[in-house]
Amino acid sequence: MRIVVSGGGTGGHIYPALALIKEIKRNHADVEFLYIGTEKGLEKKIVEREGIPFKSIEITGFKRSLSFENIKTIMRFLKGVNKSRRYLKEFKADVVIGSGGFVCGPVVYAAAKSNIPTVIHEQNSLPGITNKFLARYVDKIAICFEEARSFFPENKTVLTGNPRASEVVGVDGAKGRASLGLKPGKKSVLIFGGSRGAKPINDAVLEMINSIDQKDYEVIYVTGEVHYEKVMMEAGKTRKSDKLIIKPFIHNMPEVLAGVDLIVSRAGATSLAEITALGLPSILIPSPYVTANHQEKNAKALSDSGAALVLLEKDLSGKRLEEKIDDILLNSENLNKMKKASKELGIPDAAQRLYKLMKEIV
Repeated sequence: MRIVVSGGGTGGHIYPALALIKEIKRNHADVEFLYIGTEKGLEKKIVEREGIPFKSIEITGFKRSLSFENIKTIMRFLKGVNKSRRYLKEFKADVVIGSGGFVCGPVVYAAAKSNIPTVIHEQNSLPGITNKFLARYVDKIAICFEEARSFFPENKTVLTGNPRASEVVGVDGAKGRASLGLKPGKKSVLIFGGSRGAKPINDAVLEMINSIDQKDYEVIYVTGEVHYEKVMMEAGKTRKSDKLIIKPFIHNMPEVLAGVDLIVSRAGATSLAEITALGLPSILIPSPYVTANHQEKNAKALSDSGAALVLLEKDLSGKRLEEKIDDILLNSENLNKMKKASKELGIPDAAQRLYKLMKEIV
């Protein structure tokens, strides 16, 4: 089998695609892959590091206001379609999978118009413009949130979840706790703002530092490498606590996620897939800087089910964050209710579901 995968722009589009590739390789040792992305995007470096053949096209997104740039984007799209047709023909693709981002638009469109079976994967509760455009042409649409279903043709749309969820299931949480030096039997909360960190979350945690030592739980606080030195300098001005662990980055994140009791984070689709697959309660602080405010909609999907509390960035402070953490970790009834609700939303076999969906159309 020869499979073309396309998706890029953010890790939220790239890492689910790589998780699916791993799942397919587990089932088909002789499968061949080609990844089509952009030369300047995150996907090139990440995909090539995984040893997957990579080809590129040039594409940009549409501006939301009238702009001459949109005419250039249309021209790039048409050129991208022609280049993608050539790649697909040379590779002799059996199926094409789009995982989101502008780059998969020309690739998946070219495949559909060449009568090659196609699947798109939508990670968010509010679909992106590319997937909404492609929906009319593809054979199947995989979604991660039921809230996304209404945006797509019902007869094509299947809830599969996010393949990244499958990568955290079954990992050793005790190993994750040990790697951080967490105390046995103590509850813990992991606070992070994404791979690069988030200054508003960092500021709120710094406000909490003086009271952490009085808590009956431990705090793991991931600043992001960009912010680490400044945070450590500020933290050094206050009373230190052996209940607070500050890290710039965590490399064994699946193990750590599996070992903690509560998550405080942004509301990116990949993080939420991992959190619910593990049945973890969460306090979600959606980024207000993302397209169409989709993180807030992702967060609402969890909070409406009782799996998460939402704290908007405009309302964020150390005091409010501390109150919400206390309300969950120091209240066993709340903690257990949220764990149960999170587990019910989780789709731990997401990679396998998406793989089966692909097989249906090949």
